Amino acid sequence: MPETFTIKNLIAGKRVDSVSGKTLESFNPADTSDVVGIAPASGKIDIDNAVKAAKKAFQNWRLVPPPKRGEILFRAAELIKKHKDELGRLVTREMGKILKEGLGDVEEAVDMAYYMAGEGRRLCGETVASELLNKDCKSVRVPVGVFALITPWNFPIAIPAWKIFPALISGNTVVFKPSSYTPVCASKLVDLITEAGVPEGVLNIVHGSGEGAGEYLVGHPGVDGVSFTGSTAVGEKLIKMRSSAGKEISCEMGGKNPIIIMDDARIDLAVEGALWGAFGTAGQRCTAASRFIVHEKVHDEFLEKFIARAKKLTVGNGLSPLTDMGPLINETQILRVLDYIEIGKKEGAALRLGGSRLSSGAFKKGFFVEPTVFSEVKQKMRIAREEIFGPVACVIKATELEDAIAIANDSEYGLSSAIYTRDANHAAIAERDLEAGIVYINAPTIGAEIQLPFGGDKKSGIGRKEAGGRGGALDMFTKWKVIYRDFSGVLQKAQIDS
Repeated sequence: MPETFTIKNLIAGKRVDSVSGKTLESFNPADTSDVVGIAPASGKIDIDNAVKAAKKAFQNWRLVPPPKRGEILFRAAELIKKHKDELGRLVTREMGKILKEGLGDVEEAVDMAYYMAGEGRRLCGETVASELLNKDCKSVRVPVGVFALITPWNFPIAIPAWKIFPALISGNTVVFKPSSYTPVCASKLVDLITEAGVPEGVLNIVHGSGEGAGEYLVGHPGVDGVSFTGSTAVGEKLIKMRSSAGKEISCEMGGKNPIIIMDDARIDLAVEGALWGAFGTAGQRCTAASRFIVHEKVHDEFLEKFIARAKKLTVGNGLSPLTDMGPLINETQILRVLDYIEIGKKEGAALRLGGSRLSSGAFKKGFFVEPTVFSEVKQKMRIAREEIFGPVACVIKATELEDAIAIANDSEYGLSSAIYTRDANHAAIAERDLEAGIVYINAPTIGAEIQLPFGGDKKSGIGRKEAGGRGGALDMFTKWKVIYRDFSGVLQKAQIDS
């Protein structure tokens, strides 16, 4: 059997067990006999100690020149890149996604580290002219303080990197609580960032459950800001917890993402995009495509080709090069997906492919479900409205572009969206009218790049966006300070003195 990693919290530069001595285990979702890691089950005292360490370290870290902080991030990028293969295999082993996706998960962390390292020389504000003589005016970015970072299991390296690197380059200190399902991936990432030269107490990691550690961390009075990625239900709960404190919180949450396929689309290309959008990461992405809104003229052709290609997908252990789709993360998630499949059948949707758990032979010890396709789906059905977070595709018929966009927008979510068309006017209308934070033209709903902001509207996102670019993570992890300097030697009153 592969190695079982015993990992610890990192608090004030020291590796420590939880005060209670309690632990939790992470398992390979493709084979539950493979225990990937044993991690501390942290409680309130552990969180208190981590926040205290971060608070203390902030006083020095905020004064480190941003270009120097950037040098540390650059070294972190180099170290992660050096260990990419082993980290990618670990992602696949602990989370389940196929190896190519596991390696892509790590590459996102490398890219984000390089990008944010460069931001150390671009943390710019603006200098403007004053209306008074011998006076100047400027705005500067300053760090917020101690940030709590709460991350999910589906991108156990990439999403933590999306939060840790912009937080650090901005001069904040961090208490990081990763998913209890992927603690080893998170710990290995933190090891490499620490090795790059991050001072003691600047980056702390505490393992534990959401209820036992995450909620207490979010509500901790010593935490100045929170960045959360996870389900909408949990995000809304955390927002209520923070609202009374009046402090920064940003939540990147769920999605029910549509792909529109117009009658002039390249159908074979749309089918390939639909396969990747629906079944990549076994549908366990906030940006996964789950609604396929197809023009009535090409509906039957698309559906036939989509089902034919989905039938050929190989489900199995993600470490096998032959596997196209890996397992779901755990028993709870597979039961949720199977429950929604039953709901879809009862609602009157036509089950055209899949719908069952795979549990014999090589699948016996894992959490596998077949790629599933429903047709004759109506927008009012629960399977068309609620996030399933699994490999379930709903095909909906539309009459024209305006109808398709109206169906796409008829959702409480607004994260990602896509349209396949060869009509430039249709593409322009879609990118203008689709109510989503991200719009793809002739590409599926997954595949965001780190140099632009990432996040959604409606119940898909609350607060600042993730990742890079204007309006991205630096707006989350910094606050503005405006400075007026008067060197006239006399009292000048703005808007009063002439």
